[in-house]
Amino acid sequence: MNAPVHRYTAVAVILHWLVAALIVVNVILGLSADHVPDAQVRLVIDTHKSIGLTVLGLVVLRILWRIAHAPPPLPAAYPRWEQRAAHAGHALLYLIMFALPLSGWMHDSAWDGAATHPLTWFHAFEVPRIGPIMHLDAATKKPLHGLFGAFHTACGYVLYGLLALHIGAALKHQLIDREAELQRMRL
Repeated sequence: MNAPVHRYTAVAVILHWLVAALIVVNVILGLSADHVPDAQVRLVIDTHKSIGLTVLGLVVLRILWRIAHAPPPLPAAYPRWEQRAAHAGHALLYLIMFALPLSGWMHDSAWDGAATHPLTWFHAFEVPRIGPIMHLDAATKKPLHGLFGAFHTACGYVLYGLLALHIGAALKHQLIDREAELQRMRL
């Protein structure tokens, strides 16, 4: 670990850890919704939606930041296949971090209760539903609601797998290869 550490920018680090924390909280909320008392279900689901919308916005910011600020190069000691796998893994993480909240928003927009239960961001302001989905007739929306919900769930499982690979790879490089991997993503 004597080579110089090429770090991400402070903004990239803050966005990384903020999105990571929000995703962990949202996974916990999503998995707990079926296990909380009925009186708390709406609060859990509404908070899950608000965090999902926040993640969607932050991921867009992360993508824009990454376009404007190239990430630091991977250590030259990494074999070429690991460098390619890292780039592919990051691309898939960005894709799934975008698809997961977007599919949740689509699922919510097709919900039959959407007309009587506004979508709000932490009860601060109303967020519009996705109009072309929201305004479909009920017979069309019902199967779409199920389809978008299934896709949202599938995206969640893909995210779990990608996060396990991401964390596992970072720990492997840090603990086994003795590279300063975790230091790249700290302030």
